[in-house]
Amino acid sequence: MPLVYAELRQLARAKMAREQPGHTLQATALVHEAWLRLGQQPFENRAHFFSAAAEAMRRILIDRARRKLAAKHGAGAEHVDVHDLEIAAPTAKDDELLAVHEALDALAAHDPRKAELVKLRYFAGLTIDEAADVLGISTPTAKRDWTYARAWLFREIGSQP
Repeated sequence: MPLVYAELRQLARAKMAREQPGHTLQATALVHEAWLRLGQQPFENRAHFFSAAAEAMRRILIDRARRKLAAKHGAGAEHVDVHDLEIAAPTAKDDELLAVHEALDALAAHDPRKAELVKLRYFAGLTIDEAADVLGISTPTAKRDWTYARAWLFREIGSQP
C-alpha cells in the first residue's frame, strides 16, 4: 500500500497543479481524505483501487465545490435585502466542476466505462495510457472513448440551463 499511496500522491499533485491559483486544498490533503474514505476495504486489483480512488477524489472535490457555492449563496446566513448588497458570483471553476459532475452522472447511466474513463482522467489526473491500463482496455479504445465522452459531455453541459 505505501507504493500505491505514493503514486496516488503524485497523481493528486498533478491534478491540483491544474487548479486555479489560490485554491486552499492541497494535494496531500486530497490524498489523505481519499485514503480515509477508501478505508481498509479489500481491492480486487490495481484497476479497482484506482477506480475507487478516482471516485473518492471526485466526491471530495464535488463536496468542496458545493460547500463553497453554498457559502456564497448564503447557507446559514441572516436574510438581508439583496438590493443593499453586492453579490459575489461563484467562480467559474466551481460551476464547471458541478456541471461536469452532473453530466458525468448522466453519462454513467448511458455508458459506465466512458464515465469511468472521464473520472480517471479528469478527477485522478491519469494519462490516456494509464487510464487504459487501469480499465483494462487498449490505448486506441481509450482514445476513442475519451473523444466520445468529451463530445457527449460538451453537448450535455451545453444543454444545461
